[in-house]
Order: sequence, then structure tokens, then C-alpha cells
Amino acid sequence: MFYVIGGITVSIIAFVFTIKFLCELAARVVSFLQNEDPGRRGDRSIYDYVRGNYLDPRSCKVSWDWKEPQEVGQTMSFRVQLFYKNGQPFPAHRPVGLRVNITHIELALDIPATQEVLQEPESNVVKVAFTVRKAGRYEVAVKLGGLNVAYSPYYKIFQPGTVVPSKTKIAYHFSTLVLTNGQRHTLQIEPRDEYGNPTNNSTSLTDEANYIFLLFQLGTADDDSLEGLYSKSVSVNKQQCQVLLRLTLKKTGCFRARISYKDQPLSNGEFDIIVLSENEKACVEKNVSTPGISIYFEAYLYSTSSLLAPQRRPSMGEEEDEHDSPVEGQPEKVKKPKKVYCYISPKQLSVKEFYLKIIPWRLFTFRVCPGTKFTYYGPDPVHKYLTLVVDDGIQPPVELSCKDRNIMAATFIRFLHKNIGGSETFQDKVNFFQRELRHIHSKRPRTKTCLKVSRHAILDSSLKATRNFSVSDWSKNFEVVFQDEEALDWGGPRREWFELICKTLFDTSNQLFTRFSDNNQGLVHPNPERPPHLRLKMYEFAGRVVGKCLYESALGGAYKQLVRARFTRSFLAQIIGLRMNYKYFETDDQEFYKTKVCFILNNDVSEMDLVFAEEKYSKSGQLEKVVELISGGAQIAVTNENKMHYLNLLAQYRLASQVRDEVEHFLKGLNELVPENLLAIFDENELELLMCGTGDINVQDFKAHAVIVGGSWHFREKVMKWFWAVVSSFTQEELARLLQFTTGSSQLPHGGFNTLCPSFQIIAAPTHSTLPTAHTCFNQLCLPTYDSYEELHKMLKLAISEGSEGFGML
Repeated sequence: MFYVIGGITVSIIAFVFTIKFLCELAARVVSFLQNEDPGRRGDRSIYDYVRGNYLDPRSCKVSWDWKEPQEVGQTMSFRVQLFYKNGQPFPAHRPVGLRVNITHIELALDIPATQEVLQEPESNVVKVAFTVRKAGRYEVAVKLGGLNVAYSPYYKIFQPGTVVPSKTKIAYHFSTLVLTNGQRHTLQIEPRDEYGNPTNNSTSLTDEANYIFLLFQLGTADDDSLEGLYSKSVSVNKQQCQVLLRLTLKKTGCFRARISYKDQPLSNGEFDIIVLSENEKACVEKNVSTPGISIYFEAYLYSTSSLLAPQRRPSMGEEEDEHDSPVEGQPEKVKKPKKVYCYISPKQLSVKEFYLKIIPWRLFTFRVCPGTKFTYYGPDPVHKYLTLVVDDGIQPPVELSCKDRNIMAATFIRFLHKNIGGSETFQDKVNFFQRELRHIHSKRPRTKTCLKVSRHAILDSSLKATRNFSVSDWSKNFEVVFQDEEALDWGGPRREWFELICKTLFDTSNQLFTRFSDNNQGLVHPNPERPPHLRLKMYEFAGRVVGKCLYESALGGAYKQLVRARFTRSFLAQIIGLRMNYKYFETDDQEFYKTKVCFILNNDVSEMDLVFAEEKYSKSGQLEKVVELISGGAQIAVTNENKMHYLNLLAQYRLASQVRDEVEHFLKGLNELVPENLLAIFDENELELLMCGTGDINVQDFKAHAVIVGGSWHFREKVMKWFWAVVSSFTQEELARLLQFTTGSSQLPHGGFNTLCPSFQIIAAPTHSTLPTAHTCFNQLCLPTYDSYEELHKMLKLAISEGSEGFGML
């Protein structure tokens, strides 16, 4: 019995090897038939195959023009030598169907490569060139007629380049550190090369002399390095690609620090350090842990840039609570140090004085946010207290001297650290924002809720479908169904609903929002002259849609949603609670800035007869009313001394006061889903990037991260070259249409094509000379084959202009 079974086993093995040999033979015959010159097809015979007179992938050789290990950044090349089966050189100029695919394995990133036939004696060499920017392990697949050449695929490792200080940064870093005297603090430095690759293979990283730490005491005449006041040590954590710089400071005070590598400063290597004693640290910890209790510091207000005439004080008989002065944000002209009180909470720093020692009078208010900057100086000339200048870039800087200046500044900084998650970098703030947002909504059920809307009445049908939605309903996963369409929502219809609703809400033709210029590239702003039929409830709905986009993006992956709009900086500033400043005119209302604002800034206004009032005209040019910018402003002249304050009040009126109701209702809807304290950790530019993603579509970024799936030699070597040529000729609007056609959104998330989930895929469609189609649920563009560049250009433009909306054909 044993021998019979053994015989059967041997027969099966022989049969398998026979089948394998026949398959290999068939593949070689196919290669023989496909890879010869088409002009000689009639002359080919099996006899040629038997003689080995055909191109054989296994007989070809690959040689590399570099020695390993190799760093990124260089143009790399290798050579493919083509041979007949019988060992004779095969002319490379003849069609051979050579395909080279180079892929970063960890990042699934395809690297474009060029091919060139070298005119060597045999002319059987093809030179392949490519450029590597990302370090890591790559797969190089070289194929002929679908068969691997020699030992293909090959695996090559490219190492990071040398450390570049301008790309190297301190992780989890802040512009001001609060440390304790005598205690060690560790800074995590992330070395990077020119292309942002983590660098951990350089032996120079372990050399402490390469990292220089300098310390300067602020507020003193002596700017020499204080080497004796601190100690440091450097070590390397190669596993995490970090250099650990351990510091111990031996003196209390405020210092300016600088970290450099080989005499070049790091990207965020300059920062302030507040060093506290143990008692000062305990006081700060008590202040931060009990924010409900009034935390205040006695101080002296030394100078401001406000030169507006003094305003009337409240009389004893008037009812007066804590409030702003009549000139908002502007105190009296200060001639001598004034005793004030600085109140600090997790949200704001308020500078107040008390009239008759009873009535609080708020002079200045600064938000606890990264935009509020401190500058530290030495003792003041009168009281000999240390000085602090507070500047938020919007109000005039305020100079204060305080006995407990270091404690006051450290309390503010510690509140700021808690508000933004302990790091000032944008990506760290985004991570903190999204983590906190997920936590807020974690107790709400993430179930599906159906949203049935009409494509032709998208705003009205969406308002009707969501009119009874609670915050919990808005937190659910929308399953969008377009009336009279049969597409299942696997993500595409939902993304298109966000795209369409944002387009409708923020399109100026619908008059909820407007532009300050007629240019279609202008930024959109709430419309101060909205028609009466557009209720304020619509701004609440717009706010909820934006909040929904931010929450969906916080969930990550395929849930990411972007707001398809380009908002004015002044509107973004109001979302995060910033005051208006005349500088916003430069980006938002450029024509007004170039004419009136610049003229006032650059000229003598004493003879212009300007007053603190704004005239409002009708569309026909008739004067409707005069709006006083401050109480009694029509009688207060604008002078060279107070013209800056006039321009700021003008910005407050034109950019904020006229749309106060619209903004308040927008924020009401937005803050139902996203608390205002989370939004406040960003500045205007960061908020736009968070909400709207990258506005500029980079073709090189597109080409580097698009994934090509399937296709014949003609598709990959001709059609795809034509495709990239066509895409390179597109305008930004056409690129946005192509993106919308394929992904359902014309905006890219932060990070560009690299962060699209799923990746942008170009799939070879089994059709010829037809219109491209798309599967937006999977970010897939199905591209047919074409006979010419002109045909592809025509079909692609027709598809993205006529078929960029709708799922009926899919």
C-alpha cells in the first residue's frame, strides 16, 4: 500500500511540473510573439523560437549606477541590457514593452521614471532614471511582456540625507517654556534632512558639539551667553529618530534660548524660558488649578500708543458694572504710571483700574491664545519692578511693570499650554483639536441617519430634512439619498452632498454671503445687505454644516470633509474671537485698502476733515445715514495721532458691526458641534487650513501620489503620458473639477494628495475612445485608452465639465 501511495505521489509531482513547464513555454511563446518588431511578424516562426532568436526576459541583465547605501535626493539610474535567448544583443530601439515600476513599500508611493535608449555599440541598453525624495525601502520591478527581467523585482534601500537645521525642529515645543530652578528639562529634537526625512543614521548626531545651546538673560544690558547658569547633555534615541537635549537651569528669571546645529539655528530653535523658584512654581500651580477664583496681580501701566482724547467717566449716581470704556479697547492717555490690576483666567487677560477705588474700569483685554505675545524687559525706572509688554498684533502694545511679573506671565503661559494641548505647532494643535472633539461627541450614538434631499433644491430640501435635528442627530453618520437617483451611499453621495450644500450656502449668487470685489476669486463674507427673505436661521444652518465638516474630519479616514469656500480673514477672525484691525482690509477688501486706508496711513490727515463717523450710501449714491464709530464721533476729528485708532474702528464697523447678527447666528450653529474654546487655539490662516484644506492643487504632488492600476503597455507608456501632459495644462479650476469628478470634493485635505483616503487611483478602463467615468466612493478615475493626445484632452475636459455631478450613470 505504501508503494502505491508513493507512486501516486510521484505521478502527481511529475504532472505538476509538466503543467508548470507548459505554462512557462506558453508564456515565452507569447513573449516571443508580442515583443518582436511588428514589421517582421510574417517572418517569425517556431524555428526562430527553437534557435533562441527572440527577446528573453531571463537573459536580460540589470546593472546599477550607484553603490549602496545611497542617500535620497540624487537622480539615480540603472541600465537594462536586452538579449536574445541565444545571448545575442537585442536592439533596444525596437518595441520591447519594457515596463519599470518603482514603489516605496511603506508609503505605497509610485515613483515616476524615464527611459532612454543608449547609443552604445550594440544599442541594446535602456537607461532608466528616477529621483528619490523619501527614505525607506523601494521595490524596483522590471518587466518585459509581463515577465520579470532576470531577478526582478529588486529591493533597494535609500537612506536619509544629512541633517539640515532649517528642517530640524523641536517636537512638542512651545514658544515659551515654564521651568523650575534646578530641575532637569528634556527637549526632543527631531533631525530632518532636506526633504523632511527623519535622520538617524548619521554618527555626527551623537557629537554633543554639533548641538549648541545658548542662553541670554532678558532685560539686562549683558547679552553674553550665560554658560555658568545652566548645564546640558545630549543623547540620541535612534529608534525614535530623536536627539534628547537635557537642560538644568540654575537661576530664576526670564531668558532667551537658542538651539543651533553646526552654527545654524533650528526651525523653531529660538524661544523664551521662564525659570521659577520652588515657591513661585507652587503659586503658579495653585493659580492654574483653581481658575474659578479671581487671580489678579497689582501692576503699573506705563505707556500705550493710544492718544485719543480722554472720555467721560461714569458719575457716582450712574449704574455701572464692569464694562468696557466708551472707546472700546482704548484707555486714557497715560502721562505717568497708573496703578492697575491684571486679572487672568483660562480665556483672557484683563487690565483694569478702579474708579474711586470701587468701580471697575476695563482698559484692555487680551485672549489667552498663541497670538498674544509677551516681551520681557528689565526693571522700570520708577518702582524698579520687572517689565512686561503684551501685544496681540491688533491692539496697541501694553507695557506693564509688576512685582510678581514672572508668576503672572507663567500663569498666563500655563493656561495657554492647557488650552492648546501643550504644543504650538499646527499639526499638534490639529491632533489635540480632533482628539478633544471626538471625546466631546463620544457619548452620542454614531448610528446612521438617512438624509433624503433633492439635487435641484439642495438648500431647501436639506433645511427641511434637518429642521428637527438635535445635536445628537448632527453627530450621526449621514446616509444621503438624492431623489430620483439609485446610487448606494458608500461615501460618494455623502461627500457630494457636503460639496453641493457648501457651494450653495457660500455662493454669492444666493446672497447669504458676498464679496467685497466683483472678482470671482474674491473671498466670501456674510452679506450685510441680505434680502429679507433670507432668515438668520440659515446662518445657523451654515454654521452647523461647517461644524459637521470639522467633526467628520476629526473622525479621520474616509469621513474627512472640507468646507468648499474661501472666507475673508476678518470673518475667520470673528469665528475665533479676534478683534478687528485695519490690516484685514488688505486681504478682504483690497480696493478699499489701496484707496482710502493706504492714503490715510501715508499722508497728513489734519486737513482732510475726517471724523470718527462713517457715511452710508444707497446703491443709487444717495446718503442714507451717518454712523458714529464711537459715541459723539461725528464731533471728534481724526488727527495724525489717532488715525490708527480711527482705521481700527472703521474696520470694526465695516467688517464686523454690520454683520453682527449674521455672525452670531453662524457661531450659534457652529458652536453646537464645535466649542469656541477649541476653535480659539488657531489663528485665521490655520483655521482656514483646518476647515478648507489646501486651495492650490499641485500637479507634481498629484503625479507623485496617484496610483496607476492595470493597463496595457500602450495605456501606461502612452495614454498616461498624455494624461499627465493634459493635467499639467489645466487651470486650477479645471484641476478642481477633475478632483471633484473623481473624489466628490474639489478641495484637498491638509497634506495634499498624500492624505487622500483612499488614495487617488487611475484605473485602466476596458473601453476605447469613450468618456472617462469615476467612482467617487473610492476616489477612482476610470480612464479608457485613446489614439492621440488630442482625443484624451477632449474627452477628459468633456467629462469633468458635464459629468462632475451626479451618480446616475454609475
